[in-house]
Amino acid sequence: MEVRIETKQEKPLNIGRKFRWTVVIWLLIGGIINYLDRANLSIAAPEMMKELGLSVTEIGLLGTFFSWSYALMQLPSGWLIDRFGTKKVYTIALIWWSGATILTGAVHKMSSFIAVRILLGVGEAPCFPTMAKITSYWFPKKERGLATGIWDSSSKWGPAIAPPLLVFIMVTFGWRALFYITGVIGIIFAIGFVIFYKNPEKSKKLSKEEFEYIKSEGGGVEQGIQSSKIKWGSLFKYRSVWGMILGFFCTIWIWNIFLVFLPLYLFDVHHVSLKEMGIYAGIPWLGGIFGNIFGGYLTKKWVDKGITTPIKAKRALISICAISAAIVVCAVPLVKGLAITLTLLTLALCFISAITGSAWALAGDIAPPSMVASVGAIQNFGGYFGGAFSPVVAGMIVDATGSYSLAFISGGLIAGCAAICYWFIVKHPIQE
Repeated sequence: MEVRIETKQEKPLNIGRKFRWTVVIWLLIGGIINYLDRANLSIAAPEMMKELGLSVTEIGLLGTFFSWSYALMQLPSGWLIDRFGTKKVYTIALIWWSGATILTGAVHKMSSFIAVRILLGVGEAPCFPTMAKITSYWFPKKERGLATGIWDSSSKWGPAIAPPLLVFIMVTFGWRALFYITGVIGIIFAIGFVIFYKNPEKSKKLSKEEFEYIKSEGGGVEQGIQSSKIKWGSLFKYRSVWGMILGFFCTIWIWNIFLVFLPLYLFDVHHVSLKEMGIYAGIPWLGGIFGNIFGGYLTKKWVDKGITTPIKAKRALISICAISAAIVVCAVPLVKGLAITLTLLTLALCFISAITGSAWALAGDIAPPSMVASVGAIQNFGGYFGGAFSPVVAGMIVDATGSYSLAFISGGLIAGCAAICYWFIVKHPIQE
């Protein structure tokens, strides 16, 4: 691993209240709502299959249509965020995807389910690129990994909270109530975000000292794409961008399998009851939460101690975790017993989550300030466009073989390839 020894830097000024971390909490909550609205399908799947006669392949297909629309909308959403601003685009997106979630509970045919899942993907697309952009101007570079790890852990808090909460709702009110309730929560949050959120230069709650601290390492002001000297289309000419695209594809391939099939895997293979699933299906996502936050903490510590640069810290963490995830995921179908299976699933999500958090933070290091959302969205496009195939491929494997083994082993091997992409292809930031 490449390292750089630096002289010890002076400690930053005492900046008093750290209001920037309050912004992270808002991003965390928004991300949790985002993932509740996509994870509710995996919770509702057994009852939907029973009532509507859907197959495992058809459930996987719904996940694939969501991922395709989500991936394709990454490209315009990143440009829209950089062009029109984070607050405006994020608020519209919140209301859009919450409405699509409510509609999901009202439809009855497979074609209608496909349509609303496509609408959900369109609405959810701007969420994480917006968060990456907000982080880039609310935090100095050395803190972006930790801040990103916190809000990106929302993608694990959502599935962790979903099983006990949504199973209770489903058992009490029926599976359609899952979609109605989570949709309404999203609309309420959108109203709160509009009232609360302001950019750093306009925030009255941000002290002058904290604002100067944020500005000292490249943050402070949201920059629009119109001020950039680089054309949006030329981003695809950069080697580092392609490394991020390919690396995120490898990561999201196995991520989508976990997101769509983890509760069903426990239900089918380990015969976990619907009520027990509310506990057991949430346990592995706790490992994801830890991986997200601790991974961001590690990269910050490596930079604070002068071991390496922010970019190299993230690339190293991603590479180590990708290899570890590959080993653990491949071992899942080879063990017997619920306890050891849950342990391996928890470890796998810990490593995978550390990758996703650092990958999103890496967008702020690789992209120029005016194009952070665009580069983050392009990376996410690569991940979800390719990863969109994994739920339907996994569903076809399960239906054809009667086993999840090949789906996990192939997914683990693909996840391991992320190490090659992020370490050997992603190298240098884009210079304006």
